[in-house]
Amino acid sequence: MRTALTIAGSDSSGGAGIQADIKTMITNGVYAMSAITALTAQNTTGVQAILNVTPEFLGQELDSVFQDIYPDAVKIGMVSDKDLIHVIAEKLKQYKAENIVVDPVMVATSGAKLISDDAVEILKQELFPLADVLTPNIPEAEVLVEMSVTNAEEMIESETYHCAVLCKGGHSINDANDLLYYDGKYCWFEGKRIDNPNTHGTGCTLSSAIASNLAKGYDLQTAVKRSKQYISGALAAMLDLGKGSGPMDHGFAIRNEYVKESEK
Repeated sequence: MRTALTIAGSDSSGGAGIQADIKTMITNGVYAMSAITALTAQNTTGVQAILNVTPEFLGQELDSVFQDIYPDAVKIGMVSDKDLIHVIAEKLKQYKAENIVVDPVMVATSGAKLISDDAVEILKQELFPLADVLTPNIPEAEVLVEMSVTNAEEMIESETYHCAVLCKGGHSINDANDLLYYDGKYCWFEGKRIDNPNTHGTGCTLSSAIASNLAKGYDLQTAVKRSKQYISGALAAMLDLGKGSGPMDHGFAIRNEYVKESEK
């Protein structure tokens, strides 16, 4: 069985972060492992508190994973502190990690800020050069390239890093169309906007699905296509939980004997 590692923050409500990553990886056919960068107290209405792990502990988590069950792909999500970014970059280089997907998580779906300003620059300098693909949404792309992105042409202009970039267009610019830049080429992935207000964890889910498909040996373009199909299915299942922007149904495609409810 192929394996994938998520390096990200925990979401106590289960819709995003480590929890969404693990659900996504399992339902996309890989064995999921995790290294937690932070604990968050959050729910569908917002983030109430963030507690970062120490750099030393994060390093120990990564050593434990890489020295035993080597991951075929690595997804990196929320890392809010520059010292933690240093550790991740060091360990990825030490263990020669492959199929690295970086989701530059900066703002939660609820609008809460999830990364310090000084950490953004370290993210660019140390993690982006190691990535096989970045998966920013429009607000994140604007922060990274320090320019406004208001249309499809500006999405193309925002693709400035020396690795593949999937710029997600679901933030009102187009009908959920995403732009992939790789090997000097541009490729659009058309998507139909699903009328579902419950989008908590969509970014985490998409990046984890891409990592899962890369781990299984798919090329990047196919991995993105399959991941877009998966997230569309999870949104279309119309799960409705919580008082705010709720989570998706990550398990929509794995209905079986073991998910049946009691008939009592």
